[in-house]
Amino acid sequence: MGDVVGVLLGAGSSRRLGRPKQTLPLGDTTVLGWTLRDAEKSALDRVVLVLGGAAPVSPATTRAEVVFNSAYGTGCASSLLAGLDTAGEPDAIVMLLGDMPGVDATVIDEVVAAWRAHPSWAAVTRYTDGLGHPFVFSADAFDTLRGLHGDKAVWKIVDHEPPERVRRIDVHRPLPRDIDTWADYEAVRDRLT
Repeated sequence: MGDVVGVLLGAGSSRRLGRPKQTLPLGDTTVLGWTLRDAEKSALDRVVLVLGGAAPVSPATTRAEVVFNSAYGTGCASSLLAGLDTAGEPDAIVMLLGDMPGVDATVIDEVVAAWRAHPSWAAVTRYTDGLGHPFVFSADAFDTLRGLHGDKAVWKIVDHEPPERVRRIDVHRPLPRDIDTWADYEAVRDRLT
């Protein structure tokens, strides 16, 4: 099995929170720095960090390739496409969110190992209380990804494709909380630090 590249989406305008959530302090770094550190600790072959909007400056990186998405205002799909273009031609990409620091290196590695053991067109992580990130997309799915637009576009794939095509990979822990509101941020901060 060849390269599996992590695409960490760190662009966005943080409209719901009202300030740049990527730059909020979390432990000894920021929300985006935390998620980047976990991606870099994982066994992913490469990591692509997509910036733009409220996160114009990269946190410290040890191995991520940084790309700027100037079209971030059109939705999350534009950042995924920028990351996909930078990833080149891997066997798969793993889509990670810069505002979901509970997806740690252990989760990433567990999902990637399960996908490598039984490759599928795509896969979504199934936590004990719901579906969530990371997503895995094989190279066969890249053309479909390139046709996406707006926010929550990958969820449309999950909702419309049969489970044989979009596999569910079980992770035995609760669904991590993403940061959309100040209460989300405080809850994540209190749990992780």
